[in-house]
Amino acid sequence: MVLPMDPQVVAAQSNWVSAVTPLLKLLCLAVIGLVLANPRTQIVPKATFKLLSKLVFALFLPCLIFVHLGESVTLDNVLQWWFIPVNVLLSTAIGCALGYVVALICRPPPQFFRFTVIMTGFGNTGNLPIAIIGSVCHTADHPFGPGCHRKGIAYVSFAQWVAVILVYTLVYHMMEPPMQYYEIVGEGNEIKEEPEEQVSNFSRPLLQEAEWPGMADKETDTSKTPFIARIFMSISGSSQATFPDIDFTEEGGVSGAGPSSPKSLRCLAEPKVVRRMRVVAEKTPIQHVLQPPTIASLLAIIIGMVPVFKAFVFEPDAPLSFFTDSLEILAAAVVPSVMLILGGMLAEGPNDNALGIRTIVGIIVARLLILPCIGIGVVTLADRLHLLVEDDRMYQFVLALQYSTPSAILLGAIASLRGYSVKEASALLFWQHICAVFSLSIYLIVYFKLLSYI
Repeated sequence: MVLPMDPQVVAAQSNWVSAVTPLLKLLCLAVIGLVLANPRTQIVPKATFKLLSKLVFALFLPCLIFVHLGESVTLDNVLQWWFIPVNVLLSTAIGCALGYVVALICRPPPQFFRFTVIMTGFGNTGNLPIAIIGSVCHTADHPFGPGCHRKGIAYVSFAQWVAVILVYTLVYHMMEPPMQYYEIVGEGNEIKEEPEEQVSNFSRPLLQEAEWPGMADKETDTSKTPFIARIFMSISGSSQATFPDIDFTEEGGVSGAGPSSPKSLRCLAEPKVVRRMRVVAEKTPIQHVLQPPTIASLLAIIIGMVPVFKAFVFEPDAPLSFFTDSLEILAAAVVPSVMLILGGMLAEGPNDNALGIRTIVGIIVARLLILPCIGIGVVTLADRLHLLVEDDRMYQFVLALQYSTPSAILLGAIASLRGYSVKEASALLFWQHICAVFSLSIYLIVYFKLLSYI
């Protein structure tokens, strides 16, 4: 005789299966990409994966964001979703604090102190959460009800613009190369970078092109120099004997007066500190924020907030419904493409690095185990304080997921752009994504269990 199973046991097994199955699907896609890109077989060359990443970046992902965010967003929703960008800032601040603690405890080489803080603090808020949500909503017994995929993609897309701004401002300057790796050469008092092997676009590691293709090509005359450190040392006057002051005549607006400017004009010039702050702002590549995914987000928000525009583009019987349907067909390629690219990136393996095993383990534990626990507390407290959209499980799931993902792959591209810790970023991202298979499985089970009580 077969005894009936306890309903609680059945429910627990159902939660476990619902949480693990989406990750198994994504893992299968990543393994396929790994096999195709394996250096020994080279079934698909690296150049093909880089072209695929450009398609995702310039076409598939913008289509996905535009369609799902545009259908979901309204003026009321924008006001209700205010905690999503705030949560990105909170998760980043808490992660950076954890990274600082990791750096103090694990004591990485001095040149990697800032790198440890950055890699712990800045998680993947874009492609990986989109892939997870797409896989979760593809599972029949998910706990999110109707509109799962549309709402989930809309929430993730609404958070992306904050993360991108942080990367192009705070992360860009924090990833500045350490001063000790530069030296003054020649009589021109110029700071020169130590020689570095020049590589072509297709010979770069896939890591540098996987999430934001072309970023490594946006190099400027200061992107691989300790620009901020030079400015602050110049202000304090502590480095005049070692590092020369920076010439600001071109930016100061008084270059036309010549080297011997009258005192009257010099008195009208900006204060030294203000002038340097302005130059730092000018050297911040904030203009690169306007890339296809962020442009798609802005267009979707603008059109979605105006009822007339939304009725013309996104309604089922809209005149442009055929256009949005075609975009939705293209958008379906995002999840498999992202996971294939991730598999291709992992196929390159970890690089030799000088970060140290202790620091790598410390970052992984802080980012993938400790930070998600803190995230559960933050989201639960925000819910108790009625700061979240009520009775919306997907909203809470996306907020919690922002604390659970490995470090952003975009950090590898920033490291390459700044010429700082490129091998260390590659190795750390490799091991984080390997370990994330297990940590995400655990926390998805926990999230699904917690959501079942809502």
